[in-house]
Amino acid sequence: MPLGPVMLDLEGTALTQRERRLLCHPQVGGVLLFTRNYDSPEQLRELVREIHALRDPHLLVAVDHEGGRVQRFREGFTHLPPMARLGALYDRDPVRARRVTRLLGWLMAAELRSMGVDFSFAPVLDLGRGLSGVIGDRAFHRAPEVVADLGQQWVNGMRAAGMEAVGKHFPGHGGVRADSHLELPLDERPLESILHGDLQPFERLVANGIAGIMPAHVVYTHADPLPAGFSRHWLQQVLRRRLNFRGAVFSDDLSMAAAAQFGDYGRRARRALEAGCDMVLVCNHPQGAEQALQALEGHDDPVAMARLARMHGRGTLTPEALRADPHWHQGVTACRVLGGEEGNLEMPV
Repeated sequence: MPLGPVMLDLEGTALTQRERRLLCHPQVGGVLLFTRNYDSPEQLRELVREIHALRDPHLLVAVDHEGGRVQRFREGFTHLPPMARLGALYDRDPVRARRVTRLLGWLMAAELRSMGVDFSFAPVLDLGRGLSGVIGDRAFHRAPEVVADLGQQWVNGMRAAGMEAVGKHFPGHGGVRADSHLELPLDERPLESILHGDLQPFERLVANGIAGIMPAHVVYTHADPLPAGFSRHWLQQVLRRRLNFRGAVFSDDLSMAAAAQFGDYGRRARRALEAGCDMVLVCNHPQGAEQALQALEGHDDPVAMARLARMHGRGTLTPEALRADPHWHQGVTACRVLGGEEGNLEMPV
């Protein structure tokens, strides 16, 4: 059964019978894991194995595992620093910052791949303009060229560990104060400011073949009255045509407040796919997930399926082999030096 266009979440640390049935729905293509789904490395490995065993090709298993505030799995995983620490290092020593960023991208991906997780929604490519609290130190830097440089190094590290990347939040969430989890942000800056600033990291990483992009639930008022994730302008004209992006587009979570005014969950899912998304996320709202699946009955997009298939993880190291790898020890040491002991932020991003 090919991958469907909907990514769902789970209630707890093991699959329920209801979830087993739901994940076999033909419109389901993936599962997004949260902190509530994690108890230990052994439990996580078994959960992912069970999810993968349900379908062939197997469902995508993803997680938000950026580092800093947004790292879903803690105990048994290296605590990654917020990306702003790498930007600060870049200001002092760009060569070392590039090397450390690639190493930590590899570390993040290798630890997840040792559990069977296919990919993380990372890196954040938003600019750290000091405006957005929800972005904050998740951003590498305020300068587009630095974000592009470090973002590419992070992607290179992920690929070396057998994981593709998803850059977010296209075309940039850093220019608004509002939190799209709570309200619909309006970015009222001139379009040229966005195209020649915020867009630049995405443009560079797309040129270098990044496999996935997640658009922002933000309205850019001088471009389109719709948020980027529902906008043909941003997803078709800019991302696909201007930037020539050939990978998969993942909506941000359709349960976020910024998406609420665009219809029920079925309507939101259809609008996102019609705009150009290949997969929609519907998390933390079981009834909404059911609505989306019902609304998408019969949906068939072979091109999107091919794009999504690229997101499957490649190869695995056993946890024992990983911890015997000198790169793992180097990465753990780098995290400690950068002070990566941060509290978790349990929210969908």
